[in-house]
Formats: sequence, C-alpha cells, structure tokens
Amino acid sequence: MTDLPRHPPRGRGATSNPDGRYESRSREAFDDGWGALDDPLPPLRTELREDRARSLLTRNDSPDLPFDRSINPYRGCEHGCVYCYARPSHAWLGHSPGLDFETLLYAKRDAAALLAAELAKPGYRCAPIALGVNTDAWQPVERRLGITRELLQLLHDCAHPLYTISKSALIERDIDLLADMAGRRLASVWISLTTLDKDLARRMEPRAASPARRLRTVSALRGAGIEVGVLISPVIPVLTDRELEALLEAAAEAGASRAGFGMLRLSHELPRLFREWLDVHYPERAEHVMKRVRDVRGGRDNDSRFGERFRGGGAFAAIIRQRFNRARERCGLAGRELDLDCDQFRPPPRPSPTKSPVDSPAGPRSGEQLDLL
Repeated sequence: MTDLPRHPPRGRGATSNPDGRYESRSREAFDDGWGALDDPLPPLRTELREDRARSLLTRNDSPDLPFDRSINPYRGCEHGCVYCYARPSHAWLGHSPGLDFETLLYAKRDAAALLAAELAKPGYRCAPIALGVNTDAWQPVERRLGITRELLQLLHDCAHPLYTISKSALIERDIDLLADMAGRRLASVWISLTTLDKDLARRMEPRAASPARRLRTVSALRGAGIEVGVLISPVIPVLTDRELEALLEAAAEAGASRAGFGMLRLSHELPRLFREWLDVHYPERAEHVMKRVRDVRGGRDNDSRFGERFRGGGAFAAIIRQRFNRARERCGLAGRELDLDCDQFRPPPRPSPTKSPVDSPAGPRSGEQLDLL
C-alpha cells in the first residue's frame, strides 16, 4: 500500500493511506517533480467484501466497559471519522487504518445465523450484548444489507438485552424493535455526539449524520418511549472541549436522559493519521492540539492503561471531568447505565446438526463496488 497524494479526497476523513503496523514493507509518496502530489484525487468508491466469520461474539474483561461481550456486523466504517479508535483494527486484515478503513468494508452477512447458534448453546449464560461498539452498526451500507436489523430481530425475539450506540439517523428505522425492548428493560440506546459545529463535523466525520440530525434522532427515539443516552466522545482538546456545556444542553433539550464522555484516544497508527488531518484542515492549531493531547496522556500520544484510557489524566483532564459533571447535573442528566433484565432471555431453537450457519448462502459478492452514498 502506498500513501495517496496529500490533497484530501473529498467526502473522506483520512487524508492518506499509510501502511499498517504489521506490514513487512513501508512505502511513502514523494514529489518526483511532476506535481502529482498536488493533483486532486478522483472520488474514492466503497468496496464491500464478505467476512466469513465462524463466530460472532467477541469477549472482553475490561474494567472500563459495562459489558463483557459485543457484536460488530461490519469491519471498517464508511462514516470516516478521522479520530476513530477502531481504525487500527484494519491493520489486522492487512489493510491501512487510513483510507482503507473507510472505503474497504467487510460485511458479516451470516451474522444472525451465527449469533443464533451461539445463543442456543447449552452453556450460554445471558448478559447484555453491546451491538456496534467498534464500528457503527447503522453505517450507510446497512441501509442496503439489513444485517443489523436481522440481529436486532433475533435479540428481540429471544428477549436478550443489549447496549448499542450510533451516530446514524438510520437507527430510527429500527425504533419498533428498540422501543419494545426498551419498554421491557432489554435495550440501552446511546447516540454519539462530538460537536455542534457542522463545518467541523463535515471535515471530521464526513459521512456520519450531521450534529443537528443526530439531535433529531435523540428526539425521535425519546418520542417512541426510549430512554436515550448521549455520549460526548471524543472530547478533542482545543477543537471541541469548549463545546462541552453546549453539547449537554442540546442533548437534554432533545430529550436525552443520560450522558457520558470520553477523551480522544490515539493508539497505534492514529497519531500520524490525526496529525496529518490537522495539518490539512487546521494547520494553525495542529501543534497546540497535539501538545494538549500529550498533556492528557502523560506526555505520550496515548495511554492505554485501564482507568486512564477513556478519561485521561493530568490537570486538563481533571478540569474536563469537573466541567462535564457540573453541566450534566445542571442539565438533569443521569450518568449511570441502565439496569437491564437478563431473566427474560429464552434461547432460540438449536440449529440443525446437518448444516452449519457458515454454510448458508453467500451475501454480497466479494469485491463488490458500492455507489458513493
């Protein structure tokens, strides 16, 4: 993989496509005198591939998370959020965490069948499943494939509790299932909100719903009887931290009942990607932003220690926590997660022993080109 020219591709978050950390060779673009680095790039199309997973539930033992299992219907995310902590996971597939992450997607077309098989196992013990916490379960490709809808239907029919978070208005499509589950204490729904500045959002989260549209989604979910949480994440020093109080006020006005926040996390390839993005879009503030990020992370680009990775440390992070807590209390927003009910769970029928879920008909063709959305 080779870095693309520095001219930012329109409608995408990352400005380059650097090699992942597992690559044996590294290549960089250079100016050969023909001016190619300054030429505008043609539109980048989204490529969809099959992810033929043999299991669906991912387990974790992190003390920072309120769940121990999660499901991600997709690898990669077309929202293109430049700061996304999931970008480095694309390196595991041999792809770049840069533009590859938002243009080369993998879909788990047999996800519902795989999940049904896992839930039906005699030894399965019910606990809330987090849906779409690595990459957005309602990203644009979901409108066409409906994988998340199938998973929701299965969880609904089995009365299995779930946590979910999205920054997509497409989640409104599934209000019927989510409202019924929320009414039975089976669903905790969150919307991610980073900024109220539409120009900043367009550069930073190019294919996610606009801030105003996300707030309308909060109102729609609340109007259906769903208690909605808003996650102010990531808080980006210098760029978005000044909006903290305004974001909480807007969330409360839209109907949110809970709120949380998380500081910017820059692991593995993200420091380079994020700094490149700053140099393109906010060059006059780039050094200030990165200096403040290191202040929060003990002088480094990232601190992955439990208890520190989401909130950060140091004086600046302490001030952010104080501001957030005071504003949340003033807005009447709760902080704790909903207590979901695991006692209603009823496992689905066990699949036929003559046919494995992974042998079901293929979904999207490998390498299929999607129209720009």
